[in-house]
Amino acid sequence: MAWDFSTDPGFEEQLEWMRAFVREEIWPIETIYDELTQEQLDRIYAPLQARVKERGLWAAHLDPELGGQGFGQVKLGLMHEILGTSPFAPNAFGNQAPDSGNSEILALAGTEEQKERWLHPLLAGDLKSAFSMTEPDSAGSDPTLLRTRAERDGDGWVLSGHKWFSSNASIADFLIVMAVTDPHGRPHQRASMFIVPVDTPGVTIVRDVSTMEHPEPSYGKLGNHAEIRYEDVRLGPDALLGEAGAGFLIAQHRLVPGRIHHCMRWLGVSQRAFDMLCEYATHRVAGGSVLADKQTVQNWIADSAMQMQAARLMTLHAAWKMDTHGSSAARTDVSLIKVYGAQVLHDVVDRALQIHGSLGYSTDMPLEAMYRHARAARFYDGPDEVHRESVARRILRGYEPPEDGVPAEHVPTRREAARRKFAEILEAVTAND
Repeated sequence: MAWDFSTDPGFEEQLEWMRAFVREEIWPIETIYDELTQEQLDRIYAPLQARVKERGLWAAHLDPELGGQGFGQVKLGLMHEILGTSPFAPNAFGNQAPDSGNSEILALAGTEEQKERWLHPLLAGDLKSAFSMTEPDSAGSDPTLLRTRAERDGDGWVLSGHKWFSSNASIADFLIVMAVTDPHGRPHQRASMFIVPVDTPGVTIVRDVSTMEHPEPSYGKLGNHAEIRYEDVRLGPDALLGEAGAGFLIAQHRLVPGRIHHCMRWLGVSQRAFDMLCEYATHRVAGGSVLADKQTVQNWIADSAMQMQAARLMTLHAAWKMDTHGSSAARTDVSLIKVYGAQVLHDVVDRALQIHGSLGYSTDMPLEAMYRHARAARFYDGPDEVHRESVARRILRGYEPPEDGVPAEHVPTRREAARRKFAEILEAVTAND
């Protein structure tokens, strides 16, 4: 099997431009984000988005006929490694979550009318969206337990339920809602997706939930996670996205590549934290020498470099497999990188924070925010435990118990088999003796 992660020289020039653009134009936003209203933030983004479009890098995850670039997962992964250095970078490139995933869903399952009304304005940056699936009263690790219901009402639907952690819902124009439409169906054929304008009667944005990532209460800001109540929300037949009962199938098309993008963005965060770790080690003095001379710090640097390199190669390999063999072939690889990438992110940021001591713990450095963000990585898009279980199940399908109960590598049994295999030679040696 040949593996090829290489990209053409022209794309490498694009990556170099992105590195400079994100560092010079996006990183400064981080320091004043709390001072900005969403309207001011949109005004900052407008000229940046225009420059990205001129560069031909807007909405690169979609096919050209939909206004994207048609990049494969390897190219997208390399892009997201750069965008991951700041939580504000994806929005400048038109591939921010959840809009990027929602645009893929609309492109995959939407009718021509739905694409015209929702997808094209979303891609142009004229609309914002949210994906509303997680519920406070059912385990997010098992989406077959969803309680939100959508029931037939003539040729339309009536939607009722309670959601939360619907990212960006408080600034969204429309929501893609996962709801159970056939409670007695097979577990993964019970739910459907619906397009719900946020101003539809019965839709109530209760609040933006404060989190470790954003602990200060706020409302209506990019990156917030909303709690929503849907109370007898009446929807027309044009609200159903794809076929009834196909919600989980459609969601997988969104989640599998999205996990690759997550992992590459985490590498971007890790690299930034790693740079801070190394820089601080070169000049901070303790115990008579700079920290870079301490064996423990040298171990931190080496271990971080090894982990990041391993995670990068694992992720690009998963991206390559998806490009060459499709999403289904890459599912195990994607689960592996989802767990390992989250661990690497935590470990590298933790070491960088540790070396900075009180400075790293303070808000004078971005490390404390990175640390809070890193903790969420272990349950976003499926908790580590679920991915581990999934990986183990797939691996074990390739094994069978021995028929006689004796392990295949049992040495006494193998020795007897070897004696039978080489009996003629063994007998000749014995005779010569």
